[in-house]
Amino acid sequence: MSNKKNNITWFQDTLERVGAIAEHLRHEYILPEHFLFVIFHHRPFFDAFNKCGGEWVDAMRQLIRYFDTLDKIDEVSEKIVLSAQTRKMIDLASKMGTSNINDEPYMSTLVAAMYELQDSYAGYVLTWHIGDIVEFLNELERNYRSKANNKPTFDEDGNVTNIFDFVNPQSEMNEYEEAFEDFSAIAKSDDWKELVTDIMAQVSTHNPLIGREAELDRTIQVLCRKDKNNPLHVGEPGVGKTSLVYGLAQRILNGNVPERLRACYIYQMDMGQMLAGTQYRGDFEKRMKQVLDGAKEEGNCIIYLDELHNIMGAGANGQGGPDAANILKPYLESGEIKFIGSTTYEEYNKKIAQSKSIVRRFQQIDILEPSVDEAIEILRGLQTKYEHFHHVVYRKEVIEYAVKASHKYIADRFLPDKAIDLIDEAGAYLETHPNNRTTQYVTKGLVEEILQRVCKVNAMALKEDGNETLKTLYTRITEKIYGQDEAVRNVVESVQMAKAGLLDDNKPLASLLFVGPTGVGKTEVARVLSDELGIELVRFDMSEFAEKHAVAKLIGSPAGYVGYEDGGLLTDAIRKSPNCVLLLDEVEKAHTDIYDILLQVMDYARLTDNKGNKADFRNVVLIMTSNAGAQYAAQANVGFAGNVSRGEAMMKQVKRTFKPEFLNRLSSTVVFHDMDKPMAELILKKKLKVLEQKLDIKRVKLTISDAAFAYLLDAGFTKEYGAREMDRVINSKLKPLLMREILFGKLAKGGIAMVEIAENALTLSTKK
Repeated sequence: MSNKKNNITWFQDTLERVGAIAEHLRHEYILPEHFLFVIFHHRPFFDAFNKCGGEWVDAMRQLIRYFDTLDKIDEVSEKIVLSAQTRKMIDLASKMGTSNINDEPYMSTLVAAMYELQDSYAGYVLTWHIGDIVEFLNELERNYRSKANNKPTFDEDGNVTNIFDFVNPQSEMNEYEEAFEDFSAIAKSDDWKELVTDIMAQVSTHNPLIGREAELDRTIQVLCRKDKNNPLHVGEPGVGKTSLVYGLAQRILNGNVPERLRACYIYQMDMGQMLAGTQYRGDFEKRMKQVLDGAKEEGNCIIYLDELHNIMGAGANGQGGPDAANILKPYLESGEIKFIGSTTYEEYNKKIAQSKSIVRRFQQIDILEPSVDEAIEILRGLQTKYEHFHHVVYRKEVIEYAVKASHKYIADRFLPDKAIDLIDEAGAYLETHPNNRTTQYVTKGLVEEILQRVCKVNAMALKEDGNETLKTLYTRITEKIYGQDEAVRNVVESVQMAKAGLLDDNKPLASLLFVGPTGVGKTEVARVLSDELGIELVRFDMSEFAEKHAVAKLIGSPAGYVGYEDGGLLTDAIRKSPNCVLLLDEVEKAHTDIYDILLQVMDYARLTDNKGNKADFRNVVLIMTSNAGAQYAAQANVGFAGNVSRGEAMMKQVKRTFKPEFLNRLSSTVVFHDMDKPMAELILKKKLKVLEQKLDIKRVKLTISDAAFAYLLDAGFTKEYGAREMDRVINSKLKPLLMREILFGKLAKGGIAMVEIAENALTLSTKK
């Protein structure tokens, strides 16, 4: 045997194999990645890589995908040259101080040099899989030294017999090309898994399924069918459709399923992920086929299609190409792959129900919203998980309160999702705003605060105890509204009755009709009530809705009409402010069709707009004002019916104006009295006090003589026009005198303004 044969080393043998790989792949240069691929098949490297936490199959798949991105040449030259990076790698490895007698690097130094290469995909793969590089290199060195100590043995023909074993998980081979083709096929057969989500691997991070035994058993039963074994979960958003699939995955992992399903594996296919990056015609169809054929070949696969309605039209183009639904149909029919779909009722009716071929291939399972008691049990099951996540402790009463409060005050969402959001939000708030205690407790008060802030439910609506504010509500309103004590009492009692829980929960807090002449305080009572309760006043001037077609403004125009996209004024306002005083001013001026809409509000506290969205009126104080019958009140004591009161005369006309079913749904009809002299005096004092507050800003003090006060009272008091006449008198007779002196006269820098009467007119004198 020649010295040349005797001096053959693992490096020369590896270099020959690397040349074979580059030639086989029709690459122009030998790259570090080619070296890494061959080294991956050496037993010492394979053992060290796995021992240090590397995923051998994943790493091989990464390299093969990288090779697919490289350009290929038509004809390979007789001798493939080393790339600049490869020469740098070999040179760097030789200089690292550890080399054999032929000045060729050991395996460990060659791998270490790969780590040092900048912009090298080989280095990236190693770094991705190996955490402790030093430990890995030491393990690699030990493996190579113990394997053959780098001393080859030869057969009779001089061929090396003990160069490190060539490793392939499927079988050991001597020819590199065969190994590459074999593993390339294995790696590429799993490429479809990159396009789906592994549900089984995510079970531990997802909220566990609590309850829903009947729905889960029905799902398992459908999956065990011979034909049409595809369950379809249909339910409102947030009721737990996705959790059912994770619950099924947990059962499979625990072995708590029939024998037929024990070997099944669940993957989620998302249409958005399938469509992402598909630029050319056929890309989407190719991906779909890749996933479905891969799942079919693997066998025992369950594909979860969340938001199933997205398959309708997904991937279709203007040239008549198939969409995802048509691609899925043969697979749904064959039964070799089981599918689980989920969607909402709205999307099902809009997109899926029209496709009879898709509907008949699925078995519909209705997922209803859990009851309050069931939702409480669900949250108690999740409590520990959220406590550990947020590092807080939920008080005993918090879970029950979160479910009941969310059920009562959040109308546009569903249990258990809206209750889980409440406790999650409360835990996150306490985590970011900790108190000084060692243990951070989530209390009922904090959940109330979150509900108020996030869900726009006012604190007054949530208050269940300590109702001191309600106790003094009558006194505080009567301090601002004069002479209408009986009307105010009716309003306050209606609100207190609702707060005491003695009224129907599915009705507004109060539905009140204020009847009386103009200017006696009907609108003012609504304004003061909203201020005292600390809630918003939402006002609509009903004279704007006098035409029949204007009714559509409140709930939105029908489809196909102008304004359909704008939504309804009333429904949108209540969704923005679900806890408010809703004032429908001068309701008798609106078209009578509006009364039919208000019947639904007063009876069920719900109103549906033109798009099917519901507005919740359960926390609304509904106040409607009307002048109906006021013009007949003056005739109450005239003629033979002289014993009829003014209020009775107005109510008689009100009953003619409004339908009986409308009046029958009101909490109370409140009659406002005409303004008399004592009431007018109090109102004048109130308005002058408001004026004084404005003058204080200008450093002007206002004093009015008794004679001037009497003059304003006589000029502003009329039963016909009420308090509004008082405003006109102040604006026309008093304010112009003050305005001239403040802008151009002696009150420019402040002072005392004295108003008196002279020659039956107001006069103004000033002093510093």
